[in-house]
Parts: sequence; structure tokens; C-alpha cells
Amino acid sequence: MLGHIDYLNLLPFYQFLKKKHIKVKKGVPSQINTLFEKRKIDAAFISSIKSKNKKCFDVGIIAKKKVKTVLLCPGSGEDIESATSNVLAKKLNLKGKVVIGDKAFKEKNCLDLATEWYKKYKLPFVFARFCVNKDYKKYEKLINEFVKTKQKIPYLTLKKYARKLGITPKEAKNYLEKIIYYKMGHKEKKALRIFLKKL
Repeated sequence: MLGHIDYLNLLPFYQFLKKKHIKVKKGVPSQINTLFEKRKIDAAFISSIKSKNKKCFDVGIIAKKKVKTVLLCPGSGEDIESATSNVLAKKLNLKGKVVIGDKAFKEKNCLDLATEWYKKYKLPFVFARFCVNKDYKKYEKLINEFVKTKQKIPYLTLKKYARKLGITPKEAKNYLEKIIYYKMGHKEKKALRIFLKKL
């Protein structure tokens, strides 16, 4: 069974799995992390902070310069759905209320944590990585196919998802095509090393 973070940033992956008739167990990042740790799911995108010493591929949820859905807003407190972003705010010595995921689209007057990371390191940030508990070869083939194939999301699916978030289909499309990406290269690996070293 695959774990799936039920956020817009992984809608292309969800659509890809749907076409292949692969069932998933949905949840927020903190829930998926727990299921992965307890080995109740075989593979998933898990929070970067939890991916240390795990069997992972060079595929993640990545953003450069801005991410729009990992914010530090007026107030205080951590986001219970998060693992990595709560720590990221601390490592950047920033104070405020951490807000992640789809609900962040509704927030105003917040700092974008990917932007703050980029200002300091001139690198993208890897929020999650695709890791496996078993069937390494099987999932290697699956995830490689996903990153190599351009994912087309039906307009009606995008429209439905966007409406739920209170954004336009154009904003949702722009977010998926211009902000979020998945393939880790040299800079992404370097950024991840820097972050994990700080823990």
C-alpha cells in the first residue's frame, strides 16, 4: 500500500497512480510519516526530516525561491500536520505561526519559508522525499516513470480541486507547473544535506 499526502502539490502523482489503478492511503504529512515509521505503508513521500537513513529516491516535493504553501504567519505555534516545516522555521530563526498545505492558500501577510531559505542559501528546498520500506525495485520503476512523464491533469479535476481551496484553476495550474517540482539534482541534494546537517 502506498501512502499519499492529500495536498495539491501531489495531485499530479495521485492522478498518475489513479491511471494505474494503484490504491493509496491518504493523510497529512505527519500521519503519513507515522504510518511509514510503523511500516503500515510500503512507500510514500515522507517529510525530509524523517527521511534521514531511510531508503529514498532522488525524488521529492521541491520548490525554489517560493512555495506558497509553507508559510510563517502572524501569531505563534507549530502546524500539527507538519514535521519538516516546523523545524525549518526554527533553523531559520524565524518566529510566527507555521501554516502548511492547502489551507495556506487562504493566508495573508505571511512569510514564505522557501523564500527565506533561498535568501540564506541560494538553494531550493526539499520538503519531502519519496522513500520505501520494501519492494525497492518496484517503486524505483514507478517513481522514475512518474518523473519522466509529463502529467496532464484533466481541467475538471483541477477546477474541482481549485474550488475547494478557494483559488482559480489558473492559480492551481501555475502552482503545479511553475512552483512545485519533483526531480532532485545537485542543488536539491546539497540543500537537503545542509538542512539535515542542522538537525
